[in-house]
Amino acid sequence: NFLTETYICLRRLENEALNLMGGGTLDLFTGQEEFSPVKVSISQFYGIEINDFAVSVAKTALWIAESQMLDETARIVGRHIDFLPLKTYTNIREGNALRIDWNEVIPASECSYIMGNPPFVGASMMNAEQKNDAVRIFGKVKRSNSIDYVGAWYYLASSFMEGTSICAAFVSTNSITQGEIVGAMWKPLFMRHPSLNILFAYRTFIWDSEATEKAHVHCVIIGFSDKRQNITKRIYESEEAHNALNINPYLIDSPNIVVSSRSYPISNVPKMTKGNQPSDGGNLILDEEQKNELVDSDPSIKECIKRYLGAKDFINGRPIRYCVWLKNVAPSVYAKNKDILVRLNKVREARKKSSAKPTRDMAATPYLFFSTPQTTDEYICIPEVSSGNRFYIPIDFLDYNTIASNKLLIIPNATVYHFGILTSSVHMAWTRVVTGRLKSDYQYSSAIVYNNFVWPDTSEEQIKIISKTAKRILEVRKNYANSTFAELYNPLTMPQDLLKAHRQNDKAVLEAYGLDPVIQERKIVEHLFKLYEEKVRKEQASSTAKTAG
Repeated sequence: NFLTETYICLRRLENEALNLMGGGTLDLFTGQEEFSPVKVSISQFYGIEINDFAVSVAKTALWIAESQMLDETARIVGRHIDFLPLKTYTNIREGNALRIDWNEVIPASECSYIMGNPPFVGASMMNAEQKNDAVRIFGKVKRSNSIDYVGAWYYLASSFMEGTSICAAFVSTNSITQGEIVGAMWKPLFMRHPSLNILFAYRTFIWDSEATEKAHVHCVIIGFSDKRQNITKRIYESEEAHNALNINPYLIDSPNIVVSSRSYPISNVPKMTKGNQPSDGGNLILDEEQKNELVDSDPSIKECIKRYLGAKDFINGRPIRYCVWLKNVAPSVYAKNKDILVRLNKVREARKKSSAKPTRDMAATPYLFFSTPQTTDEYICIPEVSSGNRFYIPIDFLDYNTIASNKLLIIPNATVYHFGILTSSVHMAWTRVVTGRLKSDYQYSSAIVYNNFVWPDTSEEQIKIISKTAKRILEVRKNYANSTFAELYNPLTMPQDLLKAHRQNDKAVLEAYGLDPVIQERKIVEHLFKLYEEKVRKEQASSTAKTAG
């Protein structure tokens, strides 16, 4: 389809040119017995296709297209053009594009454009054969096992076009422009090909399948080359387009900066960590009925039962769950409770059977969750996964009696000021660009999103203002105690006073960054990337100075 549609479009342009030149009234070929005004031929189109049936379909489609377009040309010039489609050569090669030498299909010196939509296969979904092909092409690069299959085509195309004026464009899954994959794929790609640059980009859009109404893929289109082309770079999003000085791997107008995973915040803020991970075979988690039965049979162990929250129940309010929480609880409190002892025994046995040594080691302490970063202080929590339809990710404070699961990210010792920054449009703009995605859902992480987010240099007065606007958000929420976060932050049902409180907070945070309150989101992101670049440069300079010292 890519080759056929491109051929038809080019031929229509050619026919239009012939018509403007005079068509049948202009004798361009006087004295020629056999002639053809056509310069665009299917013999100029090459393809590699792994499916034999698709190869036959592609050849046939090109033959039919050539016949149809020549008929149009004949009507324009007013003369018959002798043509027998089946004699026209089509350069469609059957085979695995990751194994065939592209120069054997067409030499790079004769190629002008590369296009296609490589297979949409996530890194975790590749079969052994695909994995072997990808690893062979990527080579020994950090986190190569996290790069989607489509990345292999970018690597091959970049090598094929090196030193030429070839332009390439691929329809790809949007995952290669988000989260940790960006660092894994693009950083070594730019190192191998320093002159590689993105010419145009269509940011995330949904490509619906014709096979079923339910199936759709979130895609991007990226055009790139090895040399600076004399064209205006363009970024397309929804129905809008704007010019760019440079398009980076996140498909924004900014230098080719790659946000890498880091273990600590780049700014001076409290550390974020995952919530508490049970690794218990499900034996420490209780539904409401199990919790009631346990407490009713032995009220003395009530202090051992805590409310337990994951990302889904945090957002949707259901299901209501609890857990057996024995951290810092004396054995004398629960040692005589048979139900708890049975559960602890099952935890121990489940951990013993684990393939992971750290989990097997934790069999010695079945009364504890595998990890327990929970403190006795209030903490901020952020769901690891939440809907990308929401403008604001639901964020809240929880007390120590509520146990956050490992599907929530927590920040102990955080203040209402920190809440204000994190729930702002500035932090959300950063999140939307750098976070990983599950389809269109945000997949928030501390290593990529939080730890690389540059906080503003605020005065005491600005901290007070942001703290005040953040408190207002929390106060307004109290008016809707019976509503879930899913309801409060649905763009269709978000209460007006809550939206107003958020916008006031956005204004305060934007002013703290020195930005106009009515600035476009892409400009916010560009500003944040500049701040990030400055921070990284200072870190590197400081590290070099220490090494030299």
